[in-house]
Amino acid sequence: MKRIVWDSVKVFVIFIACTFIFYFGLRLMHTEYEQYHRYDQPEGPAVKVFNEEESVFDRLNLFFRIGE
Repeated sequence: MKRIVWDSVKVFVIFIACTFIFYFGLRLMHTEYEQYHRYDQPEGPAVKVFNEEESVFDRLNLFFRIGE
């Protein structure tokens, strides 16, 4: 009986330790990517991909015809 309780305590402690490591790892990644500016103006020879003159129906028609 004593052995089962000791093994359960070890598993519980390892689980709690791994949970804390995972949680603080996620917090570290969140602070790293929180300051990352995704919507800055592109630098260099950027090409605009979306054509504003095209309607949604034209895009759907192209999607259904050729899968793009």
